[in-house]
Amino acid sequence: MKLRPLIPVFLFATGIAIAQSPAAFTSDEQTPAPPAMARSFDLTAIDKTADPCEDFYQYACGNWVKANPIPSDQVRWARSFSLLGERNRYLLWEELDAASKDPKTPLQKKYGDYFAACMNTDLIEKEGLEPIKPALDHIAALQDSKSLSTLLGGLAERGDPAPLFRFGVQVDEKDASKQIASVSQGGISLPDRDYYLSDSKRFQTIRQQYREHVTKMFTLAGDTPEQAAKEADAVIKIETALAKASTSRTALRDPENRYHIYTVADFQKLAPDFDFAVYFKDVQVRPFDTLNVATPDFFKALNELLASEPVDSWKSYLRWHTIHGTAANLPKAFYDENFNFFGKTLAGQKEPTPRWKQCTGETDRALGEAVGQDWVKAHFPPKAKASMDQLVAALDKALADDIKTLPWMSDDTKKAAEEKLALYRNKIGYPEKWRDYSALVVKRDDPLGNARRSAVFQRNYNLNKLGKPVDEKEWGMTPPTVNAYYNPSMNDINFPAGILQPPFFDPDIDPAVNFGGIGVVIGHEMTHGFDDEGSKYDGHGNLREWQTAEDRKKFVERTDCEVSEYGGFEAAPAHGEVAEAKLNGKLTLGENTADNGGLRIAYMALLDVLAKEGKSINDKIDGYTEEQRYFLGFAQVWCQNETEQAARQSAMTDPHSPGRWRVNGSVQNFDQFGKAFGCHKGQPMYPENSCRVW
Repeated sequence: MKLRPLIPVFLFATGIAIAQSPAAFTSDEQTPAPPAMARSFDLTAIDKTADPCEDFYQYACGNWVKANPIPSDQVRWARSFSLLGERNRYLLWEELDAASKDPKTPLQKKYGDYFAACMNTDLIEKEGLEPIKPALDHIAALQDSKSLSTLLGGLAERGDPAPLFRFGVQVDEKDASKQIASVSQGGISLPDRDYYLSDSKRFQTIRQQYREHVTKMFTLAGDTPEQAAKEADAVIKIETALAKASTSRTALRDPENRYHIYTVADFQKLAPDFDFAVYFKDVQVRPFDTLNVATPDFFKALNELLASEPVDSWKSYLRWHTIHGTAANLPKAFYDENFNFFGKTLAGQKEPTPRWKQCTGETDRALGEAVGQDWVKAHFPPKAKASMDQLVAALDKALADDIKTLPWMSDDTKKAAEEKLALYRNKIGYPEKWRDYSALVVKRDDPLGNARRSAVFQRNYNLNKLGKPVDEKEWGMTPPTVNAYYNPSMNDINFPAGILQPPFFDPDIDPAVNFGGIGVVIGHEMTHGFDDEGSKYDGHGNLREWQTAEDRKKFVERTDCEVSEYGGFEAAPAHGEVAEAKLNGKLTLGENTADNGGLRIAYMALLDVLAKEGKSINDKIDGYTEEQRYFLGFAQVWCQNETEQAARQSAMTDPHSPGRWRVNGSVQNFDQFGKAFGCHKGQPMYPENSCRVW
């Protein structure tokens, strides 16, 4: 399932025990304190020494940025997402902590035990590497590279890390009524293929630091320093070859580049030395005749690698992924070393995240719709859902009006766009039907086993979809999540209860601020259905051209404008031997288009609402017109601080622009902003020429 989230989900580890950021390895902590609530509109955040027409982000956020340094356990700190995320996580922790001590229902017993096991670091320390010994023993018994299919299938079947590639079930891109098998590239540990391939001084240094890290992890696992260094070299050689064989994430944004239907027999010919029939049998997927091979060239290169690398190198590679993929639930020495590289070195995080935060996140990912049932009862009343329904309806009308008046689009394409919009599905708050977790076994004294069984449960849940009708009501995020997404194959927009809270949505504040906050979020997700990627899917979720050839040409000209514009924005400054990092205009195109479209249609919806309420866009509150408060409310969603390391990593891997450019890039493309703040044509935020798609 291809999701288009509003913000990225940051993962610093791979495998069956993924934490959103490495956490402190101790359960002997003080009781967490409730975090502060973020205000929906913050006058104190505004830097009035800045000119909004020169740098609106600085004007709207300057004082907040100055007064809110990044906490030591974070790599970025955002006024809206971070503060609300911390609040939701605290409320979720309260629920989990209570369930771990005094569960009231069988479901609470299950997720309470999962949380309690994760928090039991004394047990983790005592067990050492014993929980991963079976996987390590299977790897040690590997006889030759042609037996990798049996080994990987067995590892996956038991829930152990099984790298090299990703296999699962997806909605058929060209027939969204079907669910088909799909296989794609994988197998690397660093954030992106370019970390292995770039010749820049920075990446040469990172690769050396990575080699040292892998060596240390092998040493902790019992290798001599010499053997550990040899194994690390083998790991990096294989991962570098896999990186070279991988398609770039920018190229994969084009759905045609990741859709290649093969018969199973023809797919096997791409990599004859890997017995996929054995692998498919071991992971217990039902028989199938065809599948989507997202990255065919990767599997051709994989076959060559199987022939060229000795079996001992493959053992080292798999040992590494077993240790690395379970580091969150291994003894403190492994945990700390994992954090030192993936948290501190790569992302600039000063200290590990407290263990309670990690375990809260892990439990939410493992049992999200179990935990979510109780969470929404306490924190998402029916009236909030009803208010959101009204907001979505207002934005839906605004986007329909926008389509009708687009100057560059022909009537035939407008009709097709209107038909697609009419078929949007709106999911608000939480699923209509909760997922059944009865098959997931949770043991209070088996933290790594719980993670392993959760991996198997999630895999089986996915593989069991093969050949079945698509469940249009399924969710891809848990209820407490502070995010939102559009799914092109489902043609739906999804807003978890977690984001439908202040500062995004506040029923007690003026409409301008709400439309600048949650309104733009709604518009953002709606626009994703019409960005450079979403516009290639029709209203039924099928990958099919519905624009005329001439309109598609005009569309590309307009998106190319955004590619050039955002590609000129700075992600991180140059210093010493480290070059300036620019945004990747092609990688961020979809999100930038959604930001621009969301800002425009939420503004249109605000005008409609104010008119119905007998109010004017020029009414003033606290010295600002409703129009100005709309733009300030939008900008203050994206106030943030970020480590340089995280900013550079995001510039390469994240399809979202950083907060400054989500704000300035959007307002400089919307003339109404310049008029609202009395700017003069030619100023940075009110340029002579701007970009517009929707």
